[in-house]
Amino acid sequence: MKQIHITLPGRPATKKNSQTIVRAGGKLIPIQGKAFKEYEKACLVYLKTYKGDRFTGEPVHMCARYYMPNRRSWPDLVGLLQATCDILEKAGIILNDRDIVSFDGSMIAGVDEKNPRTEITLAEWEVLLVNEFGHE
Repeated sequence: MKQIHITLPGRPATKKNSQTIVRAGGKLIPIQGKAFKEYEKACLVYLKTYKGDRFTGEPVHMCARYYMPNRRSWPDLVGLLQATCDILEKAGIILNDRDIVSFDGSMIAGVDEKNPRTEITLAEWEVLLVNEFGHE
């Protein structure tokens, strides 16, 4: 079974909490704010050095543990997961974030003032399909 571990350094950021609203063609549209853009850019630069396995369309389990530098601007877990999935897809670690079928074990694990980070485990998801009566 394919399994990888990646640690992204830096304060985890969500796309949702750092949006800016701009007018484009008469419409108001949200764009990613500076905090997320900087975080995403730093993660993508870091992931360019990644030489391990990649996931090319198979179902994937992801566990992400987020360590924040402090309690200011505490994010929501769903927003962090969405941002992480998008970054992993953009970096080519996963083909499509729709392939992630489980986030079991993911959490905002706490505060680490000296080493804020995201610890990610990705693994192939093996599912035994069982009918409603418990038979294969």
